[in-house]
Amino acid sequence: MADAVRVLLPVLLVLVVLLVVRRRMPVVFWWLVGYPAVALRVLVSYRATMDACGLTVPASAVRRATARMIGRQAAPVPPRHSFPRPTGSGLVMRLRMAAGQAPEDFAASADRLRHAWGAHAVHVRPTKPGRLELRLVGWDVLAEVRPARHRLGDGPLCLPLALREDGVWHVRDFRTVPHELILGATQSGKSVYLRNLLCGLARQPVVLVGIDCKWGVELAPFAPRLSALADTPDRANELLDVLLEEMEARFRLIGLRSGAGPDAVLTSDVWGFRKRCGRCRSWSSSTRSPNSSWPRARTTRSGGRDGHQAHPPRPARPCGRHLPGGVRAALRRRTGQGRHDAARSALGPHLPPRQRRSVGEHGARRHLPEAALAATAIPAERPGVAVVGDSSGGWSRVRSPHLTLDDAAAVCRDTAALVPELPRLDAFRPTVAVEAAGPSSSTAAVPTARPVTE
Repeated sequence: MADAVRVLLPVLLVLVVLLVVRRRMPVVFWWLVGYPAVALRVLVSYRATMDACGLTVPASAVRRATARMIGRQAAPVPPRHSFPRPTGSGLVMRLRMAAGQAPEDFAASADRLRHAWGAHAVHVRPTKPGRLELRLVGWDVLAEVRPARHRLGDGPLCLPLALREDGVWHVRDFRTVPHELILGATQSGKSVYLRNLLCGLARQPVVLVGIDCKWGVELAPFAPRLSALADTPDRANELLDVLLEEMEARFRLIGLRSGAGPDAVLTSDVWGFRKRCGRCRSWSSSTRSPNSSWPRARTTRSGGRDGHQAHPPRPARPCGRHLPGGVRAALRRRTGQGRHDAARSALGPHLPPRQRRSVGEHGARRHLPEAALAATAIPAERPGVAVVGDSSGGWSRVRSPHLTLDDAAAVCRDTAALVPELPRLDAFRPTVAVEAAGPSSSTAAVPTARPVTE
C-alpha cells in the first residue's frame, strides 16, 4: 500500500502541474505535451484520415499493375506532406495536392480533420499552384490575447493590431491601405481596437488628428499625443478645412518638385469627385453638408498621395448616421484596394438592423456571405472578436489585446514629445491639465478639447 501511494503521489502531482500549466501558460503546455501528441497522431493516422475524408486519389497505373502482380489491391494515394513543424499555437504542414484536387476540397473537410486529429481548429491556405498549407491550432488563441512580444512588420505605420484565430497576427499597414472602416455594435470592442491603434501610432513620429463630435468623450484621454482635436461639428468643419489647405499646399509643392505645374498635380478624378458624390448630407444638419461632407470626402479620396492617412474619426457605426452617403461610398471603394478591414465587427446578437444591413451589403459585395454571418454570430460575452476580410475573398476572426484606458492614456502622455510641429494645427491643439505635485501626480490628467488660442 505504501509503495502504491509512493508511486501515485508523484503522478497526481505531475497531472495537477500540467493542468495548471495548461490553463495559465497554454504555449508552454503545447510545446511540452500538445505538439508531440498531435504530431504523432497526425503521422500515424494521416493516410487513413485522408481516405476517410475523401481527400485521396486512385493509385496510378503503375501502382495498380504492381499490386495485381503481388496479389494485392492498390490503396488510394493521399497528398504528399511535409513533417509537422511546430509553431507557437499549433503546427503547420505543407501539402502537395494530387491532380484533380483543389484547396476548396481541403477547406470543406477542415472540420472533419479537426475532430480526427484532436485539434482546436484546422485552417487551409493555398501557397502556390498545387501546394497548400495546413495549419492546426492547439487551443482557442482568441480566449486571451496578449500583445505581440516582438515587432511585426517592416517600416513605419505597420502595426500588429489583432491576433487571428489561426495564431498569426493581423498586421495593419497604413502605407499599403491608408483607409479603414470599422463596423461594430455597442460594447463590441471598438474602443479597445482604437486604443491599440493610437498607442501603436503614438510611438511613431506621425501627426494624429482626432474628430470626436461627442464633446471629446472618446479621444480626450489621448489629447497629449494629438496634434489636433475637434469635439463639435463646427470645430470639425474648421479642422477639415485646415487639413485641406495643408493637403493642397503639399500637392503644389510635390508638383513643383516633380517639374510639373501646380495645377497639374491633382488629377481630374479628385476635382470631379464632388460632382459624382452629389449632395452629401452631414451627420447633424443638411445646412452643413457643403462644409463637412465634401472636405471629408476629398481628404479620404486623395490624402494618401501626400502622406495623409485617412481613418474614421471615431469607429462607431461609420456606415450609419455618422458618415454621409458620398463619404461612405468613398471609404468603401478605397478600402477595397488591398487588404480590407471594413468587416472588422465584433457585433454579437445585439446588432442593430442598420448595421446588419451594412454588414450584409459588404458581404454580398465582397462575395463573403459567410463572413457576414460569422460577424453577426459572434457571442456577446466575448467582446473584441471581429471579422477581417481581404480583397482575395478570404476572411478570418481576430481579437485585439485588451488595453485599459489608463494604460493607453499613459502611453500618450509618455510620447507627447513626439508630436510634430505643424503650425496650421496650432489653433486646434488640445490643452492638457497640469498635473499637481505630490502623491496624486501619477494619476491621469484630464484633457480638455479646447484650442490654446482661447
